[in-house]
Amino acid sequence: MLKDNMFSRLPIIVLLLIVVAVVFAPYITHYDPISINLDEIKAAPSPGHPFGTDCKGRDVLARVLYGGRISLGVSFAAALVSLCIGFTVGLLSGYYGGWVDTLLMAIVDLTLAFPSLLLAIGISVVLPPTKFTVMAAIALVGWASFARLIRGQVLKVKEMAYVEAARSLGAGNLRILAVHIFPQCLSLGLVILGIKFSGYILTEASLSFLGLGPQPPTPSWGNMIGENRAYIISEPWMVLFPGLAIAVTALCFNLFGDFMQEKYSNYDDRQRRS
Repeated sequence: MLKDNMFSRLPIIVLLLIVVAVVFAPYITHYDPISINLDEIKAAPSPGHPFGTDCKGRDVLARVLYGGRISLGVSFAAALVSLCIGFTVGLLSGYYGGWVDTLLMAIVDLTLAFPSLLLAIGISVVLPPTKFTVMAAIALVGWASFARLIRGQVLKVKEMAYVEAARSLGAGNLRILAVHIFPQCLSLGLVILGIKFSGYILTEASLSFLGLGPQPPTPSWGNMIGENRAYIISEPWMVLFPGLAIAVTALCFNLFGDFMQEKYSNYDDRQRRS
């Protein structure tokens, strides 16, 4: 049991360490992530530069830490926007049913019919390449899966006795949605958020790699790989460390999402038995 608890908590600990390192980047490294140093171009990892330098002499560790602010910040903002849109659509669709449900679910099905990355690329191509464009593209693609799952939860919750009791006592639709149904769906929404966050990180990295995200010299994990991909054989550290940052963060969020899903399943089972 102790080993299980330690294993389940390890991704959370690693994620906390990553967030702390990204937030307190100025206290970890004194290098400017965008300052060019022609005297140290393509320097291998050393005590002075633990992750080496890139093709313009910039410290890779500094760029990974500061780039994490962009990658994690954009992914987190996109996830929150997706959650808000998905919650709103799912609540309205599941609660009102009828033509409202038919119309909203048709939009959801249309969104889910497109490959998410291709749809995100299409949105990013139309808008100027900035971090806000990436955030908007991910959010406009990712909300649909939230909406479908929240709708299913609403369909189950709205038939419960306490909701019928509130309705019989004269509670309005808005009050029922906000006070009685929304709290019962919140835990499921947070579970979905934990599961999908790793996908958002990968999508952000993919868009940045393709040049559709923050533009150099602003660092992000994706554009660091794209900018230095020509040196993957001769100077692999330029690509290795931002790639590891993406892989470790996405893996930890996947494991964290599985942990949250298991906890929610156990909680849901207890609710049914009670």
